[in-house]
Amino acid sequence: MQITSERALYAPVKALFERQGYTVKGEVGAADVVARRGDEPVVIVELKLRFSLSLFHQAITRLSLSDLVYIAVPRPSGRLARRTLKDNLALCRRLGLGLICVDARARAEVLCDPGPYAPRKSKLRQARLLREFDRLRGDPNDGGATRHGIVTGYRQDALACALHLAEHGAVKGAVVAQATGVKAATRIMADNHYGWFERVSVGIYALTEGGRRGLADWSESLPEG
Repeated sequence: MQITSERALYAPVKALFERQGYTVKGEVGAADVVARRGDEPVVIVELKLRFSLSLFHQAITRLSLSDLVYIAVPRPSGRLARRTLKDNLALCRRLGLGLICVDARARAEVLCDPGPYAPRKSKLRQARLLREFDRLRGDPNDGGATRHGIVTGYRQDALACALHLAEHGAVKGAVVAQATGVKAATRIMADNHYGWFERVSVGIYALTEGGRRGLADWSESLPEG
């Protein structure tokens, strides 16, 4: 069954809370669904047919009425369903909102409950970010991609190697590393990720025509000096 109206969401959401002993009513004031159980804090649920910014705005507004606010949507389907659900679940947790999904069989499932969220910081990812920050020379992306794409530290290192080969011809990788300060010069030229380099003999590399085009496209991304 394809859910095509918010009314189709209401019945399974109501049944979900009634099984937990709540009294549930729809369209109470500005709220789509309100559930009460004795003297406990009131539960509010906002119903929508899809994730949207306006849905999150509405739910955040309801937090001024109760700390127990859920959003309820049909379970996403299709090629990007898993990523859509993962991203919006993370957003709900960040905002302190609960998330309920209703599947094609009209079964409501709570994926997360409302509450404070304090994600653990990833030291590994932070270290990777700082390494890339330190590797970048200057600020080549200036808050966005260049006309040819994002300039990474790896690309800058490859450009430095390409510039040296353009000026001096085929040379040993060790010579390029010493002249450019790119310690991984030999590995970068051997991997040839961009198709800019070719090995002409053991340990000696030259610039390809693709490398010359790459210099024309990207050399402006290297800081002077």
